[in-house]
Amino acid sequence: MTTTFAVVGIHGYGKQHLHQIGQLAAEGRARLVAVVDPRGTDGAAHVPPGTPAFGDLSELLAETVPDVVTFATPIHTHLPLAAQAMRAGAHVLLEKPTTASLPELRELIAVADETGKSVQVGFQSFGSHAFDRIAEITASGRIGEITGIGGIGLWRRARSYYDRSPWAGMRRLDGLEVVDGVVTNPLAHSIASALRIAGARRAEDVAEVVVDLFHANDIEADDTSAVRLRTTSGMPIALGLTLAAEEPHTTPRVFVHGTAGSIEFRYTSDVLIVRAGGGEKTEEVQRTSLFENLLDHLQHGIALLADVRDTGAFMRVLEAVRTAPDPAPIAAEHQEIVGEGPESYRVVRGVDDWCRKVSEELATFTELSAPWTAAPAAAHAPASAPQHTHGVRA
Repeated sequence: MTTTFAVVGIHGYGKQHLHQIGQLAAEGRARLVAVVDPRGTDGAAHVPPGTPAFGDLSELLAETVPDVVTFATPIHTHLPLAAQAMRAGAHVLLEKPTTASLPELRELIAVADETGKSVQVGFQSFGSHAFDRIAEITASGRIGEITGIGGIGLWRRARSYYDRSPWAGMRRLDGLEVVDGVVTNPLAHSIASALRIAGARRAEDVAEVVVDLFHANDIEADDTSAVRLRTTSGMPIALGLTLAAEEPHTTPRVFVHGTAGSIEFRYTSDVLIVRAGGGEKTEEVQRTSLFENLLDHLQHGIALLADVRDTGAFMRVLEAVRTAPDPAPIAAEHQEIVGEGPESYRVVRGVDDWCRKVSEELATFTELSAPWTAAPAAAHAPASAPQHTHGVRA
């Protein structure tokens, strides 16, 4: 059985969508019938020659309705475009974050229920077999009782990353919510993976969210942030994330802390490192492609790995970021600019170690008194309610 696909947004991450569909096409399971992008296909050598191209989704749907439409488009377009595709009769694969707000997520789920269409969300780490393996290890008692889950994301983004599109690094654009920060987009997989390990999938599985938002770059959104969570089961989670790292090539990691050891999950490479009993063991696990899983779901009824409904817990975090006060700027004395022009980048001094402390001590930058969190005396808020810290409690 061959499933037809169309890809909306081909000049960014949509390249990966086309690659995945190409692999499935080679197996006879998928067929690309169209691409959609207002910029056209100029310079898009990754689009197979002869593929019909449209300027917008309405043009495509007036011509044909594929079985699946995939979206690699700006965050604030996710809900309207996905809803349009489902109401026309297509299933959807939508890049993360799912939508630009928790109310929008609820609306998207309502459309999926109304139309009976499936929505897979592009949290690629959800395809990792590591989650089942972590569950096996923790159930065995090998690392003792779980005391919490931590995470570290140390990446770096140049000025060109924020210049690539009008919505990059923005919280709002033309009156619309965008919420494009380190927590909600580039290192969103860290948050989502930690929540999945903790068994939190739906919005109601999260009891508390505290976000600690800062930016070194000249942007609206956050690029250096800590997030502290508590699930309804009582599991504490905390992650330190930055796009202004000192050592930017470190693989993002999620840690399961136990009374007798720990598990380190490197979700970009599907590697587990188990430390227990005075020893260390590394395991590499497999991953199921979300595209392959979607086809198995449509053709054989297999459950979706990243069902839109199971992104509610992550969207509780996005909502906390969205409704928080604007991120606080990191003073020049705590950072440096390296290089010039579009490829120049910011580095926050000491940020790598502070992110590790967040992960280990399960507390935010402000709670740990990281140096850039101290506000000027005239604007200093009470310690119990820093201006840049925002908690959402169930």
